[in-house]
Amino acid sequence: MTLTQLIAGFVRRHWPAYLASALMLAGIAVLTVWIPRQVGAVVDGLVAGRLQGQDLLGELGLLVGAGAAISLMRVGWRIALFGAAYKLGRQLRLQLYERLSLQGPSFFQAKRTGDLMALATNDVDAVELAAGEALLAAFDGTLTLLLVLSMMTLGVDWRLGLAALLPFPLMALAFWFISERVHQAWKSSLDRFSLMNQHVQEGLAGVRTLRALGLLPRSSAQFASLADSAGEASYQAQRWEAAYEPAVGMSLTAAMTIALGLGGWLVASEELSIGQLTAFTMYLGQLIWPMFAAGWVLSLLERGRAAWGRLGPVLAAPLTLDDAGRAELPQPPGALVLEEVGFSYPPTAPAEGESDPAKPAKPARAALAGVSLSLAPGQTLGLVGPTGAGKSSLLRLLLRQHEPDAGHISLGGRVLPEYRLEALRAAIAWVPQEPFLFSASVAENIALARPGATREQIEQAARLAAVHEDILRLPQGYETVVGERGVTLSGGQRQRVAIARALLSEAPILLLDDALSAVDTGTETQILAHLRALRRERPERCVIIVSHRLSAVMEADQILVLRQGHVAERGTHESLLAAAGWYATQWRYQQLEASLDAA
Repeated sequence: MTLTQLIAGFVRRHWPAYLASALMLAGIAVLTVWIPRQVGAVVDGLVAGRLQGQDLLGELGLLVGAGAAISLMRVGWRIALFGAAYKLGRQLRLQLYERLSLQGPSFFQAKRTGDLMALATNDVDAVELAAGEALLAAFDGTLTLLLVLSMMTLGVDWRLGLAALLPFPLMALAFWFISERVHQAWKSSLDRFSLMNQHVQEGLAGVRTLRALGLLPRSSAQFASLADSAGEASYQAQRWEAAYEPAVGMSLTAAMTIALGLGGWLVASEELSIGQLTAFTMYLGQLIWPMFAAGWVLSLLERGRAAWGRLGPVLAAPLTLDDAGRAELPQPPGALVLEEVGFSYPPTAPAEGESDPAKPAKPARAALAGVSLSLAPGQTLGLVGPTGAGKSSLLRLLLRQHEPDAGHISLGGRVLPEYRLEALRAAIAWVPQEPFLFSASVAENIALARPGATREQIEQAARLAAVHEDILRLPQGYETVVGERGVTLSGGQRQRVAIARALLSEAPILLLDDALSAVDTGTETQILAHLRALRRERPERCVIIVSHRLSAVMEADQILVLRQGHVAERGTHESLLAAAGWYATQWRYQQLEASLDAA
């Protein structure tokens, strides 16, 4: 979809507001071109001695009334137009937000957060201006131009009108040249603003790391360079926009010179009255607005076109996951089965601006290969293995953040794509390695998936996650605002708040992705004991625990040891110890480490 098609479709949907604005602008244009003609008639009447007393006051009253009507209609069209244009901005921001919220991780791996934020601000604003001010300025300027030229040529003198138009073809050529430069300048400005936005987002997110490593001066210097670059790009765009003004001024000056020279000769030869020449020069002065409007419209359209060139592809980007399923999950959802599941992450492309044809993208990396398992309702599965073995990748496949390249995953007898994506994810409570907390109170973060939960239910979930006592020690208890990403809490507290949130959701499937890595062994033992008690209360809930601490999975019904994406060992805690493989070796090492720590 082009910018023209976008705006045309929006105008069709909101035609009453645009029609009202157009009618008011037409009224303004008609009154505006009528005023010079009326002034010319008044001047000729005064020169001839025809206008005196009440007649003169009546003619002047018409001029005052026309001026008042013009002022009122100018206010009216702005209210009608901008009210409609703001709806386009709201619509685009909503579409962008909804589209981004449906995209999978692979989409965001190829996009910068700061760039996406810039699309929702500067770029949408530019498109909104193109649909609002540019559209009506084009209508107003064109209508005024046609009416003024008609009055100049047909209402005053056609010879004088045609002579005054001689400089305008040169102005049109200058406008074409300037508009091409304006488009490129605004595209560069928007791109550089995105880079600056990205640096700010990353700098603020990692400010503590930058401070700890003493890198704040270097980060500030980088920001200053990006800010200077963005400012320079915007300045260049403004400079090219400003070039419209001298093009208009020089053309109108040349036209005025021609009009006064030829008009004076026509008056001297008594082919034109003084009043007519006065009206003509006033009409010529009224051409200033259409000419400036043309420059303003071209500038806004080029800015909008550059913005839509960045925004449109993001809105039209295909979803990284197909959500064509229509089935709802049964309660309980049934057995979870993986059959020969294989998965590879897509090739790593070079960073934007760093592509090198001689250096091909890194090949796809196999994260999982031939993984099979079956987990009945109410069972607990433990996933262990060295770093990079594919444990988190397996959970991402269960969440349908990615699709398997081979094999399939089924739940309750249906493969996962047959379920609605929203219904599937609502049935899964996931606690990732790095839990995300919103800048809200502790209670609101825990109740995120269950907003109607009572305070008693929230506190009970916090007790199960062994974080209740920690919360009570906070300044405002459960009403303490944790700050962006939970910055006011420790890593262990964030993990336990996220576990409490998952437990409160009552989802039938619970995924813990190394969610106990930041807590001590005593707290881990307490949380696992609470999970066992909860399992007795809700025997249908499946639990999948990914952990580097084997003590977290020792009571699981089934334990899988993943190594380089393959299932290296499978069994219960006792059978794996007896097998004397990786699991048994790691268990002895961790037990020795725990005994040394205790000593």
